[in-house]
Amino acid sequence: MNAVRIVGGDWRRRVLRFPDSEGLRPTPDRVRETLFNWLGQDLSGQHCLDLFAGSGALGFEAASRGADKVTLVESAPKVLAALRENAQMLNNPPQLEIIRGDALQYLASKPSKFDVIFLDPPYHKGWIDRLAPLLPAVSGDETAIYVEAEYPLDALGDWQTVRRGKAGEVHFQLMRREAA
Repeated sequence: MNAVRIVGGDWRRRVLRFPDSEGLRPTPDRVRETLFNWLGQDLSGQHCLDLFAGSGALGFEAASRGADKVTLVESAPKVLAALRENAQMLNNPPQLEIIRGDALQYLASKPSKFDVIFLDPPYHKGWIDRLAPLLPAVSGDETAIYVEAEYPLDALGDWQTVRRGKAGEVHFQLMRREAA
């Protein structure tokens, strides 16, 4: 099993374990620290979606920092089992919802609106372009979208990159909607 630690909030220093899986690349500690500096350290009142949960690093980090609800969506059975084991290790916090499912089908089901959406899909599979038309249905005017990709993004539908960084081959960006 691989491991990644939660870097901030109530569960700081807790270790999440996860199996090897094709395309699974946990967001490094330094990148998560940067992201949560951009978003703010306290996510109280926020509803977050970790659409390609993988290790769960982004979703568990958001919950650790006070998010009211965090939905983690994952399709790989072994990875999903690890997410559930990590939630159990943290005493099954009520703000975590772990769903087995396909990202496109989940978004098409038009779940509730989210304040923060984390997108870290497998690379070189065209996920970003397929997800873009579905995002408006699950977001509000103030929704922030965090995207990790193999290339830099300036825009994603109505969202524009407001912060960006690069760690190794990973381009990460925080996006917000254009002002009307």
